[in-house]
Amino acid sequence: MASPIEDYGIIGDTHTAALVGRDGSIDWLCAPRFDSAACFASLLGTGEHGYWRVAPAGPVRAIRRQYRGDSMVLETEFETDEGSVRLIDWMPVGTDFPVIERLVEGVRGQVAMRMELVIRFDYGSVVPWVQHVDQGLVAMGGPDALYLWTPVGARGENKTTVAEFVVDESQRVPFTLTWRPSHNDPPPPPSEPVSFEQTERWWQDWADRCTYQGPWRDAVVRSLLTLKALTYAPTGGIVAAATTSLPEEVGGVRNWDYRFCWLRDASLTLYAFLATGYGSEAVDFWYWLLRAAAGDPAKVQIMYGPSGERRLTELELPWLDGYEGSSPVRIGNAASDQYQLDVYGEIADAMYLAMEAGLDDGGPGWDQAIEVLDFLETVWQEPDEGIWEIRGPRRQFTHSKVMAWVAMDRAVRTVEEFNHLGVGGRVERWRKVRDEIKADVLTNGWNADRGTFTQSYGSDRLDASLLLLPLVGFLPATDPRMKATVEAIEKELCRDGFVLRYDTQDSENVDGLPGDEGVFLACSFWLVDNLALIGRTDEATALFERLLALGNDLGLMSEEYEPAAKRQLGNFPQAFSHLSLITSACRLADLKVGTRGGRASM
Repeated sequence: MASPIEDYGIIGDTHTAALVGRDGSIDWLCAPRFDSAACFASLLGTGEHGYWRVAPAGPVRAIRRQYRGDSMVLETEFETDEGSVRLIDWMPVGTDFPVIERLVEGVRGQVAMRMELVIRFDYGSVVPWVQHVDQGLVAMGGPDALYLWTPVGARGENKTTVAEFVVDESQRVPFTLTWRPSHNDPPPPPSEPVSFEQTERWWQDWADRCTYQGPWRDAVVRSLLTLKALTYAPTGGIVAAATTSLPEEVGGVRNWDYRFCWLRDASLTLYAFLATGYGSEAVDFWYWLLRAAAGDPAKVQIMYGPSGERRLTELELPWLDGYEGSSPVRIGNAASDQYQLDVYGEIADAMYLAMEAGLDDGGPGWDQAIEVLDFLETVWQEPDEGIWEIRGPRRQFTHSKVMAWVAMDRAVRTVEEFNHLGVGGRVERWRKVRDEIKADVLTNGWNADRGTFTQSYGSDRLDASLLLLPLVGFLPATDPRMKATVEAIEKELCRDGFVLRYDTQDSENVDGLPGDEGVFLACSFWLVDNLALIGRTDEATALFERLLALGNDLGLMSEEYEPAAKRQLGNFPQAFSHLSLITSACRLADLKVGTRGGRASM
């Protein structure tokens, strides 16, 4: 059985990533990219679906782990009756193909160790051909090949490669695992593995660029490192998480593939990087966005593959039972075909922020934005699926309309503030449409009987996305309507003080799916932002620090949290959660580093 979600750490090379459990088992690895098929998939099944464990052979009394400094080099120390041993895991950055290095170091005494390696390509469905060679083995199946090198002798045992060895104090035993296409020539055994010190230095140098000096700096830097680890370096795209199908409810069906890049996160990503000194990452992401969304505005998607791929066909993998029996296991994401108005606001908001920061001189980005705005003028009144990708009937979602307003607002401000012309009479139309949308939202998104804004027009249900209205500049947080909405969300959508996206159990059953889900961490950070803007600073700070405590011992956060069971839920680690942590920290620290695309002052 897989470990609890919070028991995993992540190592990565900015092309893909692996999840390493506290028990020394790598239970998830996709190669060569985040969205490639997994060769270790026991996270979503059983040991028969692939894993790689290196750990003491006998009982373990205690486990301590940490990242080495500000890096993605993971260090796990096992304490046994006979002594202690340290396992160091890392993925060298800049290699042609993914490499995982594992180093066992004797710390004290003499510890008997055991390695178990089960390779199963294509998400656990393909048992490879394995040949033992000098210093290791090669496993091949279809397009994939894995090569293992180690000085420890290994043998086959029930379709598992095992090795047993003893580590003395100060002794080091290395393991190197490399993926390559099976048709390529095999790589030579490494004469000397890339040292963890070299990889640690690469990450530390990157972290040292962070300009954030406010409170909670360690949490902010760890979140930035996590975002960098989720970045696909060749394009600058950032995947939402390293995993697929980790459940929003254990045993439930709300299991989705998050190994793709969401436009929903666009301006939040740009702000997080720019506010903390990472201009080159902001540039890379901005140009990924321009390439991915290029073409017919009517065909802009809510998400894309790491290189901007558009066809993300959703499939179910019936041979995997799912994490703790949470099935189905899905790859691909059918929500990529949904229609969501908010993405147009995200594009325009990101454009404005890019121009404000000097990332774009108003060339192709501005031309593309004009096409988006021309299209949006004609469709903003249509219903859509909304920010949460609800798989039910389209509705007039309040947040979607607000983001259409954002698109028009940022376009007008771009003309006014940056003297970007060449729009003919459009700017007057944009002002007019902006005013029309705002009036529409204030009339139809406001429920006078409830005294709050609601999820969609004509509905009486609440939605955490309403917390974004002040953050995008639609209304001040101190507006009595917003204060009333915040208070209603605190009363009706909070569990133990943390925020649900919406109530999945009410009679309206808006998403049409059975079961429940945990509190949504990004939404809880939005509540922090609203409390701070209202002036409830002490409450905002207290909630922020409670949210930080929900991260695991490595500072990593998933998408959701279950307060009753005190465990993380959803895909892991989650970029949306870490992005929201960064922006809330900046707001609370009152850093005067500019605005988020014209959003409420940070």
